[in-house]
Amino acid sequence: MFYSVEPMHIPDGFLSAVVSIIFWCLSIVGISIALIKLNKDTDERKMPLIGMLGAAIFAAQMINFVVIGGTSGHLMGAAIAAILVGPWAAVLVMTTVVAVQALIFQDGGLLVLGANIFNMGILGVAASYIVYKIITRLSGSKKWGIYLGGFSAAWLSIVLASISVSLQLAVSGTSPIRIVLPAMVGIHALIGIGEGLITVGALALVFAVRPDILQPSRERFAPGALLAIIGFGLAVGLVLLSPLASTYPDGLEWVAEQQGFLNAAREPVYKIIPDYILPGISNEALATILAGILGICLILIIGLIMAYARRKRQTV
Repeated sequence: MFYSVEPMHIPDGFLSAVVSIIFWCLSIVGISIALIKLNKDTDERKMPLIGMLGAAIFAAQMINFVVIGGTSGHLMGAAIAAILVGPWAAVLVMTTVVAVQALIFQDGGLLVLGANIFNMGILGVAASYIVYKIITRLSGSKKWGIYLGGFSAAWLSIVLASISVSLQLAVSGTSPIRIVLPAMVGIHALIGIGEGLITVGALALVFAVRPDILQPSRERFAPGALLAIIGFGLAVGLVLLSPLASTYPDGLEWVAEQQGFLNAAREPVYKIIPDYILPGISNEALATILAGILGICLILIIGLIMAYARRKRQTV
């Protein structure tokens, strides 16, 4: 039986071993560069956001929204992360989210984890950051430029990630490029609109609480702890709503079903909390909520550890 996958969370079996290994290597290089660059970053204002941001993105990814034609999508979060904490920290935020999803919740395969990290945590972050910076600089960092840049960055991150997945599937021999590319890009271009709108909403919230994060020239007027508390509260709120998420197949699953390679997906080699349902609890909604709370706590702890380790290295 095929286990549920999220948009662009590739399961094992979709990619060849060679392609999987190549993208593991690329992701390791990207993560290593991000760690080195982040250690040199002196902007302490953004460090408390790392854990909270990862928790909020994880929670948001649990809620699928209806797109069209019986398909669904959800937030990827690469653009939000890149905009709020910069590209290097964003790579680590997205890597943490994607890794926890695969290792604990069996969302995405282990062999293809490198490809999933590359698509969402490296390519998605890089594209988002570049587009956002270009638009905000052209607008003089005006408020409308921030929102336009956020929407454009979010939409493009989804589309580029879908193109990357399509190429990986084609090179692996899973589906011909002439078939899988138009299908993936078409459905994810629509999902990207939802991604863009959610990103603009998140930026509006941040602008109301900490405008200095989006406009560094502005004076800081609210404590960083306030934004962290709001973010964590938002993450918990999203988890509480997760049982109401759409049950329609998401972008990748829909394309796989339409193009006839859905059965190529392999079952996970082990199961801890598969499908975001905590084992041993008969009420599925409660099991989903508790699994989500466990997930955001794990990611928050990992984020806090990274921030603490970085701060400690700088004081040595």
